[in-house]
Amino acid sequence: MRQKREDIRNIAIIAHVDHGKTTLVDELLKQSGVFREHQDVAERVMDSNDIERERGITILSKNTAVTYKGTKINIIDTPGHADFGGEVERVLKMVNGVILVVDAFEGAMPQTKFVLRKALELELPVIVCINKIDRAEARPAQVIDEVLELFIELDASEEQLDCPFVFASARTGTASLDMNRPGENMVPLFETILDYIPAPEGDPQAGTQILISTIDYNEYVGRIGVGKVDNGSVRVNQEVVIVNHHDPDKQKKVKISKLYEFDGLNKVDAAQADIGSIVAISGISDIRIGDTLCSPENPVPIPFQKISEPTIAMHFIVNDSPLAGQEGKYVTSRHLRDRLFRELNTDVSLRVEETDTTEAFKVSGRGELHLSVLIENMRREGYEFAVSKAEVLYRTDEKGKKLEPMELCYIDVPEEFSGSIIEKLSQRKGELQGMGSVSGGYTRLEFSIPSRGLIGYRGEFLTDTKGNGIMNSVFDGYGPYKGDIQYRKQGSLIAFEAGEAITYGLFNAQERGTLFIGPGEKVYSGMVVGQNGRGEDIELNVCKKKQLTNTRSSSADEALRLTPPKILSLEQALDFIDTDELLEVTPKSLRIRKKILDPTMRKRAAMRAASLSQ
Repeated sequence: MRQKREDIRNIAIIAHVDHGKTTLVDELLKQSGVFREHQDVAERVMDSNDIERERGITILSKNTAVTYKGTKINIIDTPGHADFGGEVERVLKMVNGVILVVDAFEGAMPQTKFVLRKALELELPVIVCINKIDRAEARPAQVIDEVLELFIELDASEEQLDCPFVFASARTGTASLDMNRPGENMVPLFETILDYIPAPEGDPQAGTQILISTIDYNEYVGRIGVGKVDNGSVRVNQEVVIVNHHDPDKQKKVKISKLYEFDGLNKVDAAQADIGSIVAISGISDIRIGDTLCSPENPVPIPFQKISEPTIAMHFIVNDSPLAGQEGKYVTSRHLRDRLFRELNTDVSLRVEETDTTEAFKVSGRGELHLSVLIENMRREGYEFAVSKAEVLYRTDEKGKKLEPMELCYIDVPEEFSGSIIEKLSQRKGELQGMGSVSGGYTRLEFSIPSRGLIGYRGEFLTDTKGNGIMNSVFDGYGPYKGDIQYRKQGSLIAFEAGEAITYGLFNAQERGTLFIGPGEKVYSGMVVGQNGRGEDIELNVCKKKQLTNTRSSSADEALRLTPPKILSLEQALDFIDTDELLEVTPKSLRIRKKILDPTMRKRAAMRAASLSQ
């Protein structure tokens, strides 16, 4: 007998990047009394990891719970970035409805479409929350039309189209059902959740069934599976069987040693949980996303959509430069291997493969940001390694034709820059699909472009638009291969010998292009020290000292004026490197180098490659 559990609501908050999901969750937590009065609460308290805080993005979905009028509302805060779309897809299996947050100025963006499509496919009811209503340039009436058009475009049902709209300012902690009347608190949103989101349903008398939708990881207890009790109940020390919809042979008996429920930001011990509860289970070493925990009497797996495949790959390589091992704590291939495979515990969209050498691993992910976050995390933990340029993962169709990942790219730029953006993206095999004006003198351009066309473009885009452009892209399936793309028109300035960079050597080198290093920095033969203004690579001696004579003293050196070097961030360095280069990553430094350090061998390899391509 299926029953509803009226004292629980399970919701996910979905949105495009930076439309204010995490701030909204903060306010729901504060106004439901989760925090003590006068408790000092960090802003965006749900973004718990350092990189999430610094970049202002959510990377991992987070579970929390608040209580309102005796009803427990389990809230899942999801990432808005396309690279972490794998996170969004699976947490939606745990909930009975979603709150779609849309910025009152920006309106429906590419990622809004991506996350909304996933919710509508699962037939989840949607509450639309128009956020940042207090922005000076807010345009709620047009945004409502845009959102409804998006619903129609995504084939929403009549019931889904008849969704409630709530107008909020997460920053001030207010919500209202009338766009012209400001709210006083979050009560209208809480009430809409209780009224519109259905209570979870299940059969309390049936055998246990829990689909694991998220994996948490803790150094002390290992893997923690998070999922919703679909049927029956679950209790501590219960024996269950693990089965999996996509792996019919999987059947393993295990015991539930620890059971938790969510309360505010904490996990609290529970002796038993019933239908509709979102629980965390520890003590099962090889629990995976998509597994179903069932009673041994009737082990039936719950269907689960496959996680989207990676589209981009890089090689993570043991650092073998002349400066290797001087700055990192973990430098061997065993350290690198263990760390990469440990990442698979929590990141389902990642793939790690061994290569024909023990020194390198092929790591595939959903996009450049996905992999750069992993690199930054490892670097902060004390790892030292090298990475190759990101390359897309190709496929072939039944006829043997080469296919490549495509993206829909949406660009908002001031009108005067649109011509140069169209020209640049056309060179990168982008096709302009649409063009229209948005408020504030901006033009919106819509491109269909191969994923590799966007590799290394973001930095250039910011320069071309003087920092005024907004670029968003979302994966759009595989399409026919579009032909070769030239990534970089400028060559590299390469250090000719090992040593320490000297002002005199750098002064002579800076005439050739833009330097990445300053005086006093260690360099080695084959290290890239700058970008050439022209297309070819040039070798320079930046360690060169001036020959001193009796009449000229070294103090004349001090009069030489150096242009400040361009210090590349991790993203800029990953964008800059070419296919014959590597990025050396250590906790303290980022160095670009040629794969082949020896100049003679490098020339031979280039000549061989040129003769093969003819």
